[in-house]
Amino acid sequence: MNNKVALVTGAPKGIGQAIALKLAKDGYDIVINFHSSQDKAIQLQSLIQDLGQKAWIYQANVADGKEVENMFKMIKEECGKLDVLVNNAGITKDNLLLRLKDEEFDQVIATNLKGCFNCTKHAAKLMFKQKKGSIINISSVIGLIGNIGQVNYAASKAGILGITKSAAKELARYNVRVNAVCPGFIETDMTKSLDTSYVDDIIKNIALQRLGKPEDIANTVSFLAGDMSGYITGQTICVDGGMVF
Repeated sequence: MNNKVALVTGAPKGIGQAIALKLAKDGYDIVINFHSSQDKAIQLQSLIQDLGQKAWIYQANVADGKEVENMFKMIKEECGKLDVLVNNAGITKDNLLLRLKDEEFDQVIATNLKGCFNCTKHAAKLMFKQKKGSIINISSVIGLIGNIGQVNYAASKAGILGITKSAAKELARYNVRVNAVCPGFIETDMTKSLDTSYVDDIIKNIALQRLGKPEDIANTVSFLAGDMSGYITGQTICVDGGMVF
């Protein structure tokens, strides 16, 4: 009950895993949300426990309001509170606009945007009673500049920025801060599968001339989670090596 508690959605892989591990190193007990990567969730739980922190794993589709409600009931019963929510869960279903199917659009909006809404709503109910909390939404630079073949993804990530600013204004009176992080191109399994020439073209448009690492995002989340950022809310921080100015 005395330990800080953080929920990281979509935690088992990539950026989510890096965030969960960094927050555990910062002294948070971690609720690991996953949808389908149970084996990786169990592995992450073990890594967090090795750091001396408690870790719970909970399977829930963040797009499903009832599943999210049940997850937060578990958090209230098992943890007693929630200090930090990181809305990291997200998917892509890329296709050119004229070929984009309705279900591809709907699935991405449901997971990325409605999932953020569902979790933010339930976290706010816990945090306003505590009169303190930090909600960090993982958006994307694509939500700022768009991208070919990612109309659905760009729309979902831009929408997250709208949620961030509106929720920040609503929850500030309860000392609950809401901020967004926009990763650029980060070295993950997704980027490793991209064509080398495509990655080289991307790097040419990045001021620092390299891809980022998941830890770069995790370090920014760590800052926004803690008291060092106590006077920051409603903000969008790009962690992109100077890709978007």
